[in-house]
Amino acid sequence: MRDVEQTAALLAWYDEHAREMPWRVGPDARRAEVRPDPYRVWLSEVMLQQTTVAAVRAYFLRFTLRWPTVQDLAAAQDADVMAEWAGLGYYARARNLLKCARVVADELGGVFPRDQAGLMALPGIGPYTSAAIAAIAFDQPAVVVDGNVERVMARIYAVQAPLPGSKPALTALAARLTPVRRPGDYAQAVMDLGATVCTPKSPDCGVCPWAAPCQARAKGLQAELPRKVAKKPKPTRLGYAYLARRNDGAWLLERRPDRGLLGGMLGWPGAEWGDVAVEAPPFAATWRNMGEVKHTFTHFHLQLQVMVAAAAGENPQTGHFVTQERFDAGDLPTVMRKAFDLAHSKAAEWQPG
Repeated sequence: MRDVEQTAALLAWYDEHAREMPWRVGPDARRAEVRPDPYRVWLSEVMLQQTTVAAVRAYFLRFTLRWPTVQDLAAAQDADVMAEWAGLGYYARARNLLKCARVVADELGGVFPRDQAGLMALPGIGPYTSAAIAAIAFDQPAVVVDGNVERVMARIYAVQAPLPGSKPALTALAARLTPVRRPGDYAQAVMDLGATVCTPKSPDCGVCPWAAPCQARAKGLQAELPRKVAKKPKPTRLGYAYLARRNDGAWLLERRPDRGLLGGMLGWPGAEWGDVAVEAPPFAATWRNMGEVKHTFTHFHLQLQVMVAAAAGENPQTGHFVTQERFDAGDLPTVMRKAFDLAHSKAAEWQPG
């Protein structure tokens, strides 16, 4: 099957099987001349980085309801955006989201660049995201390669060299199939194929529009590809989280530095995490250990001892008290919310009456 025939077969499959997503303009709407909103495409692509579609849906709907345009987002308070992002992870994305929105709104008149080079110049937009926006929002024939596309290409062409070293070769193969006509639909089609048919562990070759030309299937290798270099075991870091509540219901929180893990997010006071847990209570008190919470980040596992104390007239060395009316555990990043949930489940043991 020639490349052009292969691409046509995938687009025909997409026309019938495209997933419905709140940020997507489907093939029927595209034929009716409905154009994607670059703001919604950009927002969804940033949210989807290293995150699943299922996890992103609710966040995307909340964001676009609260900030329906890039100008609205640019004018938002940093703390409000970070709070809405809480739980989605990779918080540098949220900081760059605001930076990018403000550049587009303030310097570009609210208009996103149409080409990949212009998009790459914006904060937080790299090669994949710029290609996805250029293709999906502006129908530019950019080569869009995410994990799904890498897997599909590795199988279609039986590329047995392991990732990440094989990425340039897989990108070159993806470029062969990227059409000039309907490149945005094609980009979404190949990602849908990887997400729903050519899945990591159990590819459903019986319904795949590319089953015939698939070289991995012909060799019986489809479930083994793509191969990957074995990852090193993740180290474990240790730390403390100090939760203090006053009689009026206010909680002691601190905002983490803008740079670094969970940058700019509210959380519980505590020292830096490391090989040894360092005690650093924010004020002198009888701190009680409620137990341990665990969380896994990209590069390490974390174990936090959750320490609690009732606060009265103490002057904390770090952080500030957030009133009961303004406190929302849902605004905390996931690991901090885990600590709150553990402490809250044992509230009767330590909180003032």
